[in-house]
Amino acid sequence: MKITIDTAVQTLDVQSDDGSRQQHPLYSPQAFRLLSGVWLKQEWSLLHWQSFSWLGFQLWQLPDDVLRLAEVIHTVQPDVIIETGVNRGGSAVLFATLCRALGKGRVISIDIRIPQEVRDAVAACPLADLITLIEGDSAAPEVVGRVHRAVRAGESVLVFLDSDHSKTHVRRELEAYGSLVTPGSYIVAADGVMQDLTDTPLGHAHWGDDNPAAAARAFALDHPEFEIRRPVARFNDHLAPDNLTYWPDAWLLRLDGPAS
Repeated sequence: MKITIDTAVQTLDVQSDDGSRQQHPLYSPQAFRLLSGVWLKQEWSLLHWQSFSWLGFQLWQLPDDVLRLAEVIHTVQPDVIIETGVNRGGSAVLFATLCRALGKGRVISIDIRIPQEVRDAVAACPLADLITLIEGDSAAPEVVGRVHRAVRAGESVLVFLDSDHSKTHVRRELEAYGSLVTPGSYIVAADGVMQDLTDTPLGHAHWGDDNPAAAARAFALDHPEFEIRRPVARFNDHLAPDNLTYWPDAWLLRLDGPAS
């Protein structure tokens, strides 16, 4: 695809690989969507997403996704947020901040290795009483069992998956924690944007099929109690392009009915 921008006449021309051409007003929703797709790949490749933090903790996420997730947590108001992938602790602290503000909820955050400096920083944080850190493979039976035992009967649960992004591992996590998700809540498989990054300088060809979005789609096919459904923005959803995200096909909504 070739995109030509003319700022003087305010048009965006698109030539597809098959030779067909289209022209859009530069400030139209169609142009915004096309440019968002290009910008997202640039933003990811230049590691802009590694420049953010929350209360002094690195938070390696696209801000658009973080705010949408915060909006969903406010709507769902889960008793427990289960997170796989601690990294530098930013998302765990963000989730705990939301729990404190809502007056309910706690966080269980899992990673295969949690550096001591991260443990110490979380322990020193004023939100530490709301965060439980678990070190181990998030899909290993002993870790999964520990997390399941930590969720009390009747508690509502939201799950956020952001650890090993291979399709196989994410599918194992979906199977391990999907049954904990309560109706009306979500299990979110982050970073399916990998499927669109195969041609970027830091991307890999196998990401086209080996990514969290592929795992989420396969999981939804096998589990009719879940549906891939992007959450509707609280305000002005028509202004939000659905491709401006690192998390395509990530939002698995638990419907009413028994979990498998």
